[in-house]
Amino acid sequence: MELSPLPARSVVLSLMLGSHPARWTPAQLAAAGTHFGVAASTLRTALTRAVAAGDLERIDGDYVLGERLARRQRHQDEAVEDAGTAWDGAWEMAVVVVTGRSGPERAALREALTEHRLAELREGVWTRPANLRRRRGYADEPVLSTFRAVPDGDPGELAAELWDLPGWAATGRRLLDDLAVPAAPSVRLAVAAGVVRHLAGDPLLPADLLPADWPGTALRTAYADYAITLRETLQA
Repeated sequence: MELSPLPARSVVLSLMLGSHPARWTPAQLAAAGTHFGVAASTLRTALTRAVAAGDLERIDGDYVLGERLARRQRHQDEAVEDAGTAWDGAWEMAVVVVTGRSGPERAALREALTEHRLAELREGVWTRPANLRRRRGYADEPVLSTFRAVPDGDPGELAAELWDLPGWAATGRRLLDDLAVPAAPSVRLAVAAGVVRHLAGDPLLPADLLPADWPGTALRTAYADYAITLRETLQA
C-alpha cells in the first residue's frame, strides 16, 4: 500500500500517544523530528499550533498530552489491558431513557458509548459482551439505564450483527503486512499510526466470538515491537 509521510504535527502527536509517560522535552522532540525528516522550523510551528489547539500542554518547559489526547491514550492502553480477559457469557447493556436532548448532547453520548466499545443494537439500545475490566464510565450518565443480560440467541450471531468482523480483520491483516515491509522512518510511522487508529476500533470481543484468524493480538504485538525499536533508535 502506498503511504505518504505524516505531517509534522501528526508525527509529534503519534510519538507522544505511544509514549509512557507521554512527556517530551523540546530537545527530544527536535531529535525525533530530525529522525523523521521534519525541519526544526516546521516542528516548532507544529508544536505551537498543537498547544494552541489543546492537543498538547506545556509543563515546566516540557510537552505533555492535552486532556482529549490523554483520554485517547487511555483508550489505546485499555485494548492491551483487556485483551484476552475471561468471559462468563453476560453482556453489558445501556438503554437511553429520555429524549429531547440537543444534537451535540446526543453526539457526545454516542461517542462515549462507542469509546467504551459498545455497539448500537437498535436505536437507543447499546450492548457488548461483559468481558472488559475497564470501568463502565458511561453508567454515570443520568440518561441511561444499564443492565447485565444474557442473549437468548446465539451470541456469535449477535456479535456478527453488531460489528463488521471480516472487514476489521481484513484491514488488520493489511496493516500487519505494511508494517513488516522495510520503509523510510516517516512511512513506517504513518503505518504505525494507522495500526493505532485501527486498534481503537477493535471491539475486544471474547475469543469464542471471534473468527479463527482474528489479527488483534498480532497487531498489538507488532505495534509494541515497533514502539520498542523506535524508542531505542531515538534514545541512541
